[in-house]
Amino acid sequence: MGKGGTSGTGGGPLPRLRLDELLEELQVRIDEVRGTRDRVHGLLEAVLSVGRELDLSQVLRGIVEAAVVLVDAEYGALGVIDKEHEQRLSQFVPVGIAADRIEAIGPLPSGHGLLGELIRHPQPLRLRELSEHRASYGFPANHPPMHSFLGVPIRVRDEVFGNLYLTEKRGGREFDAEDETLLSTLAVAAGVAIENARLYEEARDRQRWLEANAEVVGILLSGADEARVLELIVGHARRILAADLGVLCLTEEGTDLLRVALAAGSRAAAHSDLVLPREDSFAGSAVTAGEPVLTAGIGTDARFVGGPEDWSGLGPAVAVPMGTSGGLRGALVLAREQGQAHFTVRETAPLLAFAGQAALALELAERRRAAEQVALLEDRDRIARDLHDLAIQRLFATGMTLQSSMRFVEHPQAAERLSRAVDDLDETIKIIRSTIFGLRVHEGGPAAQGLRVRVAKTVEEAVPTLGFTPSLRMEGLVDTDVPAEVADHAVAVLGEALSNVARHARAGAASVSVVVGDGAFALAVVDDGTGLPESGRRSGLRNLAERAEGLGGSLTAGPGPSGGTRLEWRVPLTGG
Repeated sequence: MGKGGTSGTGGGPLPRLRLDELLEELQVRIDEVRGTRDRVHGLLEAVLSVGRELDLSQVLRGIVEAAVVLVDAEYGALGVIDKEHEQRLSQFVPVGIAADRIEAIGPLPSGHGLLGELIRHPQPLRLRELSEHRASYGFPANHPPMHSFLGVPIRVRDEVFGNLYLTEKRGGREFDAEDETLLSTLAVAAGVAIENARLYEEARDRQRWLEANAEVVGILLSGADEARVLELIVGHARRILAADLGVLCLTEEGTDLLRVALAAGSRAAAHSDLVLPREDSFAGSAVTAGEPVLTAGIGTDARFVGGPEDWSGLGPAVAVPMGTSGGLRGALVLAREQGQAHFTVRETAPLLAFAGQAALALELAERRRAAEQVALLEDRDRIARDLHDLAIQRLFATGMTLQSSMRFVEHPQAAERLSRAVDDLDETIKIIRSTIFGLRVHEGGPAAQGLRVRVAKTVEEAVPTLGFTPSLRMEGLVDTDVPAEVADHAVAVLGEALSNVARHARAGAASVSVVVGDGAFALAVVDDGTGLPESGRRSGLRNLAERAEGLGGSLTAGPGPSGGTRLEWRVPLTGG
């Protein structure tokens, strides 16, 4: 028994030691299970979080933020592969680096070096030290140090959409196989979320284009002017495609030039009123090709940097031709700031049809103007015919009646009054005939229009700058007795005089009179403003005086009858 007891006592500690080891191993296994459970819960939470958003930009950022938390990384990023240039990134979404540090680093990566390795070989890549990889180029200035690296591709269906990049495992550790598995699983969920967001974005954009088209068609049918329609088209295109600059260019008939008809948005002033060659210009390239032209960096694209446009500060851009069945009318250009997402073929596809709306607007505006011109000319012909056939004949008959009645009038004063009435009728007939002549001038161009019409148009054009409508009075044979040279000078003098009133007089009212008679033409402009200054530049008045002296006339300027200024420009009418 003693021997057996000794044996029992000697073997006691061994089973107890074994039990402690088993308990420790069990605790490790329990901790591992708990850790795995926590990481699975974290993965599920990450999958749920990336599926909550429908806005694509928010989805992309949410994916990176979830990935950083999931594998305990300090920095993360998502690079979207450019579909037109598959070896480059069109968008880069970083997380973990402050905005001021990103700005100090400079332009975001475009897909070279180690980032390009995943583009060329879309397989998971895990590195202990990323600088040791053969594709590593190093970091630019102001970039934070990074060592450990884990990258996985994101696939949308069978297409590689982009890549997830994670660096700097916290605590100085390396990314392990479990991190790779978790991140690859998240990438699958990210692909589904991205596809849902893209479908939602396509449906939303389709609705936006339909609404924009409906508004453009409605305003076209309402008879709005061309400028309003073009502003609406450029505004909708900029809003839907999130463009910072919109430029609409029109072809110059009979030339190889394009004229900028409208520029809106960032740096619009640098593009307004430009005349561009069809060759070597971005808009011209779309007109020549007859299809959309895209560039990832308009400010650095060697094909277009030599043109007259100023693309500084701008990056991605697209130009689409504007055409109808009648031919190409110009191009619509949209550009985004540097660093913004590239334009894609998918998002710009509806823009080609939308640009056709701009061309249609121009065509309809031209046809409407032509129809209005025809109607105006027909109306003028009718008025001229009625004046000739009715008014002049009745006045002539009345004059003949008065003239034949004079022999029955014995009182000298009555006879004199009848004679004056007959003379007044003759003068009225001359004025009406002058008006008929002006109405029947059908040739286009300002020089071919009657002076009456040109004077009235000049006064009307001055209304916006004056802030009020001047009164207008015309007497005499304005359209028939004033030579073309005098008429041209008179229109220029009137425009300058009204401009002076708007700039200097601070007037609340003005009157314009044009009188032809006694062998002279007189143009007078009177305002109720502050009057002529006693000193100061009078280069404008000097120009008007020189015009009058060149025609043998004179210019007088002084106080008006009730304050303000009265300006009279008078020239003789030789042979009048």
